[in-house]
Amino acid sequence: MNLFINDTPVQILRPQVKPDKRDFNLVINSEIEPITKAKLLHRVWIKHAKTDEIDKILDLLDTTSMGGLISLTLSVDDYEEVKRFLKKKFKIIKASGGLVRKKDKILMIYRLKKWDLPKGKLEKNENVKAAAKREVEEECGVSVELDKKICTTWHTYTMKRKKILKKTTWYSMDVVKDKHMKPQIEEDIEEVRWMAPKEVFHALEDSYKSIRFVFDKYFEKEKSKESTNTEVPS
Repeated sequence: MNLFINDTPVQILRPQVKPDKRDFNLVINSEIEPITKAKLLHRVWIKHAKTDEIDKILDLLDTTSMGGLISLTLSVDDYEEVKRFLKKKFKIIKASGGLVRKKDKILMIYRLKKWDLPKGKLEKNENVKAAAKREVEEECGVSVELDKKICTTWHTYTMKRKKILKKTTWYSMDVVKDKHMKPQIEEDIEEVRWMAPKEVFHALEDSYKSIRFVFDKYFEKEKSKESTNTEVPS
């Protein structure tokens, strides 16, 4: 599970998934040492994290500026228990969005002073694929064709004193028509722009970490696809 709390990446791993210790500057075994705010610096991996510890960590990240923390990885012994805990702690809202291509260019939107990708909440009885296509077309004034799923992200926020956990499913898409492309002003979108790879790179410096994560996963899949297509049959 890829969580983003106050734009801090928090990855929750199943017990059988073992990340490389070399990717972290600090590894904490929560069974034998306490987790303190002072230890949450740079890239941290916490092993055997329990739900009560996760609860405290999530509240800390939600209410405190943790500028020194780059990323947090939590390995849990009971993944299903953690999922049940999160469903009790938060109201779950489902959303979906898209990364739209036009040859070598990608469609970006400028909303609330950040470069972003078009996305939105599912309507009643709507599935994630239909919602992704609808939201992109409404927010950008384009017509698109859905391709493959890229990834799923989760991020938290508070609305009317209630803690929300938004699950967003992301898809790659190809543009069909963009003659009448325009930003959906009522959704606080100021600009819609096709960007070349170099422009995207610079735009992501003024974006959210969750959006950078979506791009990372997209390019990983594209690289894997290219590698498969260029393999020489034996």
